[in-house]
Amino acid sequence: MDLKEFKKEMFKENPKIKEEYDKLELEYKIKGQLIELRRKNNLTQKQLADLLKTKQSNIARIESGSFYPSLRLLEKIADVLNTKLDIRFIPKAS
Repeated sequence: MDLKEFKKEMFKENPKIKEEYDKLELEYKIKGQLIELRRKNNLTQKQLADLLKTKQSNIARIESGSFYPSLRLLEKIADVLNTKLDIRFIPKAS
């Protein structure tokens, strides 16, 4: 059984697990996009941290999900990675 099948099974057995998982979706997306952008720019965590004038451990904490960055920090990250931060409100699916 792969991860996708496992999650599907767990969500079916316990809707509360699906509900909690969905609450974390935005955090996973942000973390995943940050890692992807950093890698596309061929930067280590240390190099990104140096560009942001912070410590490598701070980047590691963001990427691991143990620290929730402020909007200002996300804007700074977007700037040094030559991207634009885009935050939107969209209707929930019914």
